[in-house]
Amino acid sequence: MLALTSDYVTDRGDPEPYLRRMAEAGFTHVHWCHHWRSDFLYADSEMMQIGRWLDAYNLRLIDVHGSEGVEKFWYAPQEYARLAGVELVKNRIDLAARLGGDAVVMHVYPPTQHPDFARFNEFLFDQIRRSLDDLESYARTRNIRIALENLIDFPAIEAGVVEATHAADNAELIGRLLATYAPDFLGFCFDSGHAMLGQDRVERFAPFFERLVALHLNDNDGASDQHLPLYMGVVDWERIAQLIAASPYAKPLSFELSIRHTAFQAPEPFLRYSVEGCRRFAERVRTLRSP
Repeated sequence: MLALTSDYVTDRGDPEPYLRRMAEAGFTHVHWCHHWRSDFLYADSEMMQIGRWLDAYNLRLIDVHGSEGVEKFWYAPQEYARLAGVELVKNRIDLAARLGGDAVVMHVYPPTQHPDFARFNEFLFDQIRRSLDDLESYARTRNIRIALENLIDFPAIEAGVVEATHAADNAELIGRLLATYAPDFLGFCFDSGHAMLGQDRVERFAPFFERLVALHLNDNDGASDQHLPLYMGVVDWERIAQLIAASPYAKPLSFELSIRHTAFQAPEPFLRYSVEGCRRFAERVRTLRSP
């Protein structure tokens, strides 16, 4: 069983053709990643239609990438925007619960060097705490966990303030938050591509694999976040397989791949190529788990 992100071509528009193609390629589960950076709210009718598409193609939802929001940012410094962002996360919790998932992945950024956002650093932790406190009961009653994803200082990199090699990551922040909340509410999402940007950061996040809830498995060249198919870049897949095999993670392996930075021009050959690397990696994890 293998899961693929829904946005491997685009995260806007009609997802039905892309769901059909991923099923035809051999993927069995979906990590819902549409509208992950937007203020889009899913209506009941849209959730029901996604469920019908999944049923039609024998796909199952594994988890959802929650939207960090734009104006409704989930830990914004303005209280009205933070509360709106919390409502946006609740919407993704509802989507996950409605469609059989067990987790919503959320971004928590490290302290940034970007001058426009650096003023947030001093109360970053407290704002995230407020939002997690607001979400905890809502998530628990729906049997959904929040999974914090490993990131680096993307705002400063995108602004040219710092190179990826010297960018901060959020290992310390995630560690503080995991120590504050119980495992049945707050866990960890490991993004293998993010862990290789600028430098190999895998060991900084290895301690969190005991709280592993979700996976974003993808490759890159170490310089940019390309979401390449496995074995096309610099990720040490043997090390990642060892960490997953030793962790309590028991869901299908989940791959966050994109056609955008590959030479493929159409989804079908991209998926045929990608699924082989996914199967190869899954077999390695199975082997490591075997007594």
